[in-house]
Amino acid sequence: MTEETPGFDENEPTDVSPGDTPEAAESKAASSADKAEGAAPAGDATVALTAQLDQVRTALGERTADLQRLQAEYQNYRRRVERDRIQVKEIAIASLLTELLPTLDDIGRAREHGELVGGFKSVAESLETVAAKMGLQQFGKEGEPFDPMVHEALMHSYAPDVTETTCVAVLQPGYRIGERTIRPARVAVAEPQPGAQTVKEADEASEEKESGGPDEG
Repeated sequence: MTEETPGFDENEPTDVSPGDTPEAAESKAASSADKAEGAAPAGDATVALTAQLDQVRTALGERTADLQRLQAEYQNYRRRVERDRIQVKEIAIASLLTELLPTLDDIGRAREHGELVGGFKSVAESLETVAAKMGLQQFGKEGEPFDPMVHEALMHSYAPDVTETTCVAVLQPGYRIGERTIRPARVAVAEPQPGAQTVKEADEASEEKESGGPDEG
């Protein structure tokens, strides 16, 4: 009966040589077994590292998306603040200039009556210059078509020499700042005389008939 060496498998390849002593043969067999056992843990470590790398990439993507979203919100916040700041400034300027409109009306009436002279003239012109620099624009002229969006009719009449509702007198000029109207122009308007258009068309038809009608050919 042959004595078997513990832990030694004849089918397992080893580095044992026929001339090795029993101690050397046993040492080489143990080394081969250790190598075989160490291969599996190395593969598991690679899988674990790959999983950790995927987790880090996912976390980095989420943090990058959060940062981009935060940056976009900050830019929107800055735009809102700037827009609100401009609106508040425009409202403040409009309120101030609205309070000055009666004074500007007095200056206008004084100019119409030839009373804008001396030091009063210099002060009045300086005030008008400052108001213009702040964006105040005057509008409203005689003869322009009536527009209810920018005109306020205080007087109404009929006139045979107008073909549409027309501003025939400006009682108080209107003022605007940019596209914002802070006071409509207060005007007297005139409309075409009732039946004037029908009479005009009849006269034109009669003249055309007397002249033999429009030229042909």
